[in-house]
Amino acid sequence: MKIIIVGPAHPYRGGLATFNECMAQQFQRDGVDVCIETYTLQYPSFLFPGKTQYTTDAPPAGVRINRSVHSLNPFNWLKVGKKLRNERADLVFLRYWMPFMAPCMGSIGRLIRKNKHTKVVGLIDNIIPHEKRIGDTLLSRYFVNSMDAFLVLSDSVKEELRRFDAVKPCVVTPHPTYDHYGSLMSKQEAATLLHLDASANYILFFGFIRDYKGLDILMRAYADSRMAERNIRLIVAGEFYNNAEKYHALEKELGLEGKIHWYSDYIPNEEVTRFFSVADLVVQPYKTATQSGISQMAYHFEKPMVVTEVGGLPEIVPHGKVGYVVPISDKAVADAVIDFFDNHQLADFLPSIQIEKQKYTWKNFCKVVVDAFLPQKNNE
Repeated sequence: MKIIIVGPAHPYRGGLATFNECMAQQFQRDGVDVCIETYTLQYPSFLFPGKTQYTTDAPPAGVRINRSVHSLNPFNWLKVGKKLRNERADLVFLRYWMPFMAPCMGSIGRLIRKNKHTKVVGLIDNIIPHEKRIGDTLLSRYFVNSMDAFLVLSDSVKEELRRFDAVKPCVVTPHPTYDHYGSLMSKQEAATLLHLDASANYILFFGFIRDYKGLDILMRAYADSRMAERNIRLIVAGEFYNNAEKYHALEKELGLEGKIHWYSDYIPNEEVTRFFSVADLVVQPYKTATQSGISQMAYHFEKPMVVTEVGGLPEIVPHGKVGYVVPISDKAVADAVIDFFDNHQLADFLPSIQIEKQKYTWKNFCKVVVDAFLPQKNNE
């Protein structure tokens, strides 16, 4: 069996690259011939909202990664498409998360399909972007029409995809747990490394800061007087992808200056465990969502969650079992946080978290993929 993944990977950083690398590593463990074709240019620098597109982490062990794809060069798409067509892999995944990638990925997909052997699958994170722009629908339609089938990570994405294609096969399987960040350390050790008071209660907002993720909602929730009364501290760990000044102005408006612990840089892999180890509760107050790698990081570290009832988040965070699913409201978020600490809910949530996380292994994920798209290979 031969599988090719086309999308972000080392030296690019972020959740998509990590996902593709973990997926490739699991296929390798299962005896599959797998490689990743990643970008020579992913975004032009002026389109990238963060400080850098590149990671300082070491490459993933044992994964073959070829830097071959230029997102803006049609001659490159022709070259890569012909190369992958001639390789005649059994399965090629084209990773799709924003319409900017549609011309590149759609063109490569059309060329690969000409060999009449390879099944070309769109691995779709978002078919309709969180931050919409003119032309998104036309671009996404071009990509969708280039695929044989689709793999999505939540029912909400499948519903959106069906507006573009109601016929081609679409497999839904949840985002697996990120399990490469190491083990949980003691709260005291993590607090020492982060220069925090280990006796406080901590809620964590983790990941790139973009408007749709609702940090402003969480800040307004944190301004609730009940938080200070219970020695609850807010940690915000992640790089700003939108206007940082807006959040700092809100911090001042709410009287929260000096009360929020800001870690406003990209968090390297080796430091992730510190933040989840010191946290008592992970909060995702998103305004829109499809699925979230942050939820799966919380599962890995066995941390309860507060999520809003948007997109695919309620699908993987059963309310009252592993955390809270609440309306998009600062009061609702605040009430959930207070309930968690007042009623000592960790003891009730932890056994369910440990059971629930077993559903989200990479081995299960890759088995679903092969069973769905290459059933004949299981009989060879």
